[in-house]
Amino acid sequence: MYVIHADNSGFFRKVLKVFLSELGVDSDSFDKGDDVLNEVGSRKVSCVITGLELADMTGEELIRQLILSGHSMTIISVTSSGNDARLKNLEALGVKATIQKGGDWKEKLREYF
Repeated sequence: MYVIHADNSGFFRKVLKVFLSELGVDSDSFDKGDDVLNEVGSRKVSCVITGLELADMTGEELIRQLILSGHSMTIISVTSSGNDARLKNLEALGVKATIQKGGDWKEKLREYF
């Protein structure tokens, strides 16, 4: 299993990479959506975990482009807020789950890996 995670927070990218490694999951992290799209185009990706703020686009824009790409993968979004309208929009886009930073995000991610 190969997972990509994208977030504008370097700290969160490092923490998530270590966590996924502890679960035995091979992963890479990026701060730009374009880098994620390039990686998806060149490797078989099982899952993309994306924050909603990236260096070059929003998480929603990345999710739309991933879905339009036609590649089959699980998409999980990570957010720091519980904005109900935004969460419903992400679900409508086809996001498998939205996990909030803080709290029990590790436990929630364990459900998928």
